[in-house]
Amino acid sequence: MKTSRKDINSYLTRDGSEIRELMHPDVQGNTQQSLAEAKIRPGGKTRLHKHLQSEELYYILSGSGQMTLGTKLFQVAPGDTICILPGMSHCLENTEKQELVFLCCCSPPYSHTDTELL
Repeated sequence: MKTSRKDINSYLTRDGSEIRELMHPDVQGNTQQSLAEAKIRPGGKTRLHKHLQSEELYYILSGSGQMTLGTKLFQVAPGDTICILPGMSHCLENTEKQELVFLCCCSPPYSHTDTELL
């Protein structure tokens, strides 16, 4: 199966990031994971949250910011990959003047019901 970014509308997640689901079981029929492009506007920040079941991988495409992962704070920039284990609190802040854009892979696939705001 194949998707094209230009054909997919974006929406806001419970944590406040704007995402575009590039591949998701609810739409394309894959079964084990989802892949989304996410954006955070300059000065924006996702809400602190965790996922009860999903493991996430973030891959930073452009922009930079500060990641909160549990009790750790660290800078992220293009080329960085972050692994977020199930149950780990996290948020991402755009500290620059350009959009922070990243890919987010979730397994099991992203679900609003699996997202707990903290």
